[in-house]
Amino acid sequence: MGVKIYKPTSPGRRAMTGQSFSELTRKKPERSLVVPQRKKGGRNNQGRITVRHRGGGAKRNYRIIDFKRDKFDIPGKVAAIEYDPNRSAHIALIHYVDGEKRYILAPLNLKVGAEIMSGGNAEIKVGNALPLRLIPAGTPIHNIEFQPGRGGQLVRSAGTSAQLMAKENDYALVRLPSKEIHRIRVECMATIGQVGSVDHDSISLGKAGRKRLMGWRPTVRGSAMSPRDHPHGGGEGRTGIGLPGPKTPWGKPASGVKTRKNKRSDNMIVKKR
Repeated sequence: MGVKIYKPTSPGRRAMTGQSFSELTRKKPERSLVVPQRKKGGRNNQGRITVRHRGGGAKRNYRIIDFKRDKFDIPGKVAAIEYDPNRSAHIALIHYVDGEKRYILAPLNLKVGAEIMSGGNAEIKVGNALPLRLIPAGTPIHNIEFQPGRGGQLVRSAGTSAQLMAKENDYALVRLPSKEIHRIRVECMATIGQVGSVDHDSISLGKAGRKRLMGWRPTVRGSAMSPRDHPHGGGEGRTGIGLPGPKTPWGKPASGVKTRKNKRSDNMIVKKR
């Protein structure tokens, strides 16, 4: 993916960059793999805001992505590389020989016309999905399962990849993009290669309007609020937060505090980030 630089025709355009979309080969998505998506505005099923600063934005349809890669030993051909507004990575449309069509995350250097396959008989090449027990050590992988058959949950964003370090009995040691080394069962599936759209982090939005089109509403600093609205608020002029450390709007410590609560999988972490 290339980065497109705009001419400075306005202050908002001056620092703006975007995707060149040179890798994409199709504009309209496959209709059978698209479902409507209703905006929630950061609210849960009770109508309460659980994610702040969300709302509005351009309309999107959801593309059904095959994270499980469970069409074992059935070859497929890459028909198109498409844009997905719901994620940072591009997606690839796969036509299988039995007539079924599916979307997968598009790895780096996966071209239209390439053949892919998943399962124990698949080759070690970009786009193929195999169990960790059959992947050689040192191979870059993505879309990794936590539990066998549940579907890939790790390493799915643009430009990311993990590395298979070693295998010990029923577990494989995988170094994640955060440098954390995690134990994962060797029956779990993973896809060979690095996720595409590696230049995604280099894009500068340039103006607040592009952020609003993405569904993000403005964020106000706590020090600009009143004391009743935020612990950082109040004071005459710029007086700082007046606290030993920053806090959330609800009075909880905001930095330097561990937030990990899933102690059930602590024994699976070999080296922390």
